[in-house]
Amino acid sequence: MAPSKTVAPANASAANVLSSVVNSYIDKTPQRTKLIDAFLGFLVLTGVLQFVYCVVAGNYPFNAFLAGFSATVGQFVLTVSLRMQSNTENKGAFEAVSPERAFADYIFGSLILHFFCINFIN
Repeated sequence: MAPSKTVAPANASAANVLSSVVNSYIDKTPQRTKLIDAFLGFLVLTGVLQFVYCVVAGNYPFNAFLAGFSATVGQFVLTVSLRMQSNTENKGAFEAVSPERAFADYIFGSLILHFFCINFIN
């Protein structure tokens, strides 16, 4: 007979992996990237709250809901792009883009996005 192997419970293994990922994120991620991630979390929370409000309270001024929700989603996409371009591990993919240029593009895109959203509200 083969010797029996001691197998750790799946929950303990998942908890160890999650703990390792969180500790690695805290130790190795630059403060700027953590700030961007916090803003991304805020945008997700805002989008969820807007959608829940639309479902619960109704969507009478539908243009206002669409403008607000699309502004949240658009800002999320622009912020993810900024995070990708400013991440030091992605230097090879964005050789021609400096962090300052990426931030300037982010600001310009955000202004255009919000200009169109405000005009959509009417």
